[in-house]
Amino acid sequence: MAAKFGVPPEGERIRSLVEERLKQAMTENGAKITVDWRGEQKHLHVISMPVDMLYFNPDTHRIRAQRTLDPERNLVLNDEPWSEAAQAYLHHLLRCKPSNPSQVDADFEALMNELDDFGQKEPGIISPNGILVDGNTRCAALKDLGIKDIRVGVLPADTSRRDINNVELALQLRRDKRREYSYINRLIAIEDELADGRQEKDVARDFNIKITTLHQDRWVYQLINEAIERSSMGNGAGLRLVDFEDHQEKLRELHRDYNKAAKTDPDAAEQLKESRLAMVVLNYPKTSIRLAEADFHSRYLDERLPDELRPAVQESAAVSIPGLPDVAVPDATVAVKTTRALTDALLRAKAASQAGDKLEPAAVADADRLIKSARKTFDVAVKMAGQSFQLHKRQVAVPERLTDAADYVNQCAAEFAEAKAKRALDEDAFDDALLTLRTSLARLAKQAGRTFSSPGDGVAWLLDAAREK
Repeated sequence: MAAKFGVPPEGERIRSLVEERLKQAMTENGAKITVDWRGEQKHLHVISMPVDMLYFNPDTHRIRAQRTLDPERNLVLNDEPWSEAAQAYLHHLLRCKPSNPSQVDADFEALMNELDDFGQKEPGIISPNGILVDGNTRCAALKDLGIKDIRVGVLPADTSRRDINNVELALQLRRDKRREYSYINRLIAIEDELADGRQEKDVARDFNIKITTLHQDRWVYQLINEAIERSSMGNGAGLRLVDFEDHQEKLRELHRDYNKAAKTDPDAAEQLKESRLAMVVLNYPKTSIRLAEADFHSRYLDERLPDELRPAVQESAAVSIPGLPDVAVPDATVAVKTTRALTDALLRAKAASQAGDKLEPAAVADADRLIKSARKTFDVAVKMAGQSFQLHKRQVAVPERLTDAADYVNQCAAEFAEAKAKRALDEDAFDDALLTLRTSLARLAKQAGRTFSSPGDGVAWLLDAAREK
């Protein structure tokens, strides 16, 4: 949240105009909008206000991740949230694509077209002193269109900063046509709610998700922040939250598979996590990332890595436990450290490749070349892993088919007994079905007889059963 909030410089003048227009709206018994207010429903009168008089909310979660992209402008936003420069920065961010703030968001352009063609359908919400609680993006679009006024509901006179945040979240999480928070901004909103002391079950309910999904999203958010920290190069260059905006499903799958592996082999889980995080950095699709199992580095990457990407020789060491000077436990295994070292190198290279003027052009070019080299190496590894996966599928397909057939036969036996008891068995149809089964088993036995020179008990039974008596 912005460090300083308080009342906007024109707040009192705005409050006077708001009160005047509210009196008129009450007299005319005009339109109202309903919001969740301190645990109950509240009906707010709707008035019209000049868009240029209102203030964008510096606390809005809609652009929380994106505002850090320009440290200097973000500092102004923190220190002087109501200044012209800070408000101009918010206006700019509200128009941007969440995953690429250098582009205008297609959803914002669609909103502008809708407002231009049909006008404002739903009112926004403001505090009594003119802070936009809901409708920040609509107000930005109306300003860009040159439309002078916006219809808004007005919160009660004692509205606090916390109330503004609660109402914004409540309105955003309704299942209506509002422009949704981006994935990363949603994660930030969840963490902010929990940091304010709310219970996980209450936050999960408000965000319409299960507790398990909340835990999953928190794990992903921590992973992203750790990756950003690992990518930092000490000169201002580093990955940003928005760099992970389009990887929601990849990271959620990583959490699921990591937890599954960690139950039986924590080291394998760590290797899987590091390899898949590296592939997220290299922007592989979800279907390719799934191929990276715990042995992906050692089996497919290690011998193919060029010298510039090959991690230094890692060694395992003992780690002392604070408060227990005579007790030490082993740290990560060599395999985990090696996999992590490669991922660290790629995180830093990715950060440097998009560092812009924070690094010398030669350093940026070197990092870009390293990323391309890594992508070429990973392409071969992914291809090899895919071939192994397809071979494994073919190997297990035949016995799985037979297992499925056995399940059907068992179900048939149960239904046979029930049909016989109810005298509903069609004996002729049953006999015909058995002849079809005999033909199928004979075909399978023929293939098995050609394949196995020393058949096991199962194959021997099949050959004997299919032999003409």
